[in-house]
Amino acid sequence: QRQLVESGGGLVQAGGSLTLSCAASALTLSKYVMGWFRQTPGNKREFVASISWSAGSTYYTDSVKGRFTISRDNAKNTLYLQMNSLKPEDTAVYYCAASTFSRPTQNDYATWGQGTQVTVSS
Repeated sequence: QRQLVESGGGLVQAGGSLTLSCAASALTLSKYVMGWFRQTPGNKREFVASISWSAGSTYYTDSVKGRFTISRDNAKNTLYLQMNSLKPEDTAVYYCAASTFSRPTQNDYATWGQGTQVTVSS
């Protein structure tokens, strides 16, 4: 059974940093475009960042550009999200997801993790 498991969330003060990890099992990460999404209560899940199969291309939502970095280690079957200069508005549950599409929309991600909570205090 294909599975993604996020870790690394927690409570951090504004301006601080966190690194999220997403470990894949029964799923060869190198065959998937990977993405990070986040969701706050009462709101739709939103795109944060994505990375191509070979890590040659990365995409970010405007609000995190210059602060977040998505990366992948296909040998370790793990996806990362380095988050710097965190703001209270970054508070959300963060999810990783995998897609077989080359330029996926959110609906094209078929495998999702269970999420990890990130809370940024002001």
